[in-house]
Amino acid sequence: MAQRFHNPVAIHYGPASLQELPKLLGDAKVVLVTFPEARSLGLLSKMQQMLGQRLAYVIDNVQPNPDVSGLSSMYEHFWQQEHACDTLVALGGGSVIDTAKALMVGTASGSFQELLALLSAGQPFIPAKSKTLIAIPTTAGTGSEVTPWATIWDAGQQKKYSLHLDCTWPKTAIIDPDLMLSVPRAVTISTGLDALSHALESIWNVNANPISDTYAISAIEDILACLPALAADLENRSLRSTMALAALKAGLAFSNTKTALAHSISYEMTLRHGLPHGIACSFTLPMVLRLAWGADQERDAVLQRVFGASPEAAEQCLRHFLHQLGVGSNFSDYGVTAEEAQQMMHRATQGARGKNFIGKSDTLAYP
Repeated sequence: MAQRFHNPVAIHYGPASLQELPKLLGDAKVVLVTFPEARSLGLLSKMQQMLGQRLAYVIDNVQPNPDVSGLSSMYEHFWQQEHACDTLVALGGGSVIDTAKALMVGTASGSFQELLALLSAGQPFIPAKSKTLIAIPTTAGTGSEVTPWATIWDAGQQKKYSLHLDCTWPKTAIIDPDLMLSVPRAVTISTGLDALSHALESIWNVNANPISDTYAISAIEDILACLPALAADLENRSLRSTMALAALKAGLAFSNTKTALAHSISYEMTLRHGLPHGIACSFTLPMVLRLAWGADQERDAVLQRVFGASPEAAEQCLRHFLHQLGVGSNFSDYGVTAEEAQQMMHRATQGARGKNFIGKSDTLAYP
């Protein structure tokens, strides 16, 4: 049967690849979207110097897990100034790139509430206007630089929205490992585990295909070998490059499959228990692997290429890997009771990402 793989993002990878940005932009007017620490790290001044008169203005107050409470005024100010900008440049982790994706989608009224209403409907829509996005990740994990998806959180209402349109694919991704040298250990681990989850979730997925598998397997092998070493040697440029490439491969894998059960569980763990996204979507990986193994012979064969023939050994491999990084692998490690975990898993199977999981929902049980 013919397989299809589609990814329209132009990728520039490698140390010093950030230097290609001015040529890629040409004469385009730019709004830079970044995180508060970019100033103290010297990244903001570097970007200002590089962009020169192309730079219209800077949004540098993006917080983790972009929430509607902060996005509303940011969005409406951006679209009031829409003629000042041709292109958004997102420099940061997943939260920065997701924020830029939300900003790039313009409603007819310029109102953020109109965008939320469209997202709440859960149906595809054509935005009244849109901008171009160049995504430059400063962490190795998000994958958002090569996918069209963005997550918008509403902590007050305990909800999340998923933005996914044809126009929210970045035009270009620049993956420069040099930008990741200053990432602290905890963030290095959390984002690296996010990438591992992306790769594994693309395998135990109803949308998987041999092309996505190729990216996923390579990413998993690299992350399992590299992340513990990098966590112990944060300034190692070679290891940073390996992780940056592994995260990119994981992003390419799930750009065509979407994520599955572990991510579906993670949303509630982040909203209700405050768990960082990379930890929230990875601590269940050993359990989800056990639930996935045996559901589909073809998927089992792919998992065996990474872990060998024994599902028990594969589960233990993942648990050991997480524990080696100081990450618990049970709900109880995060204050979640067995009863609450069971309810959470049931709700997760009903979500859009949970429905991508190859296992049968009626077989799920918290161990």
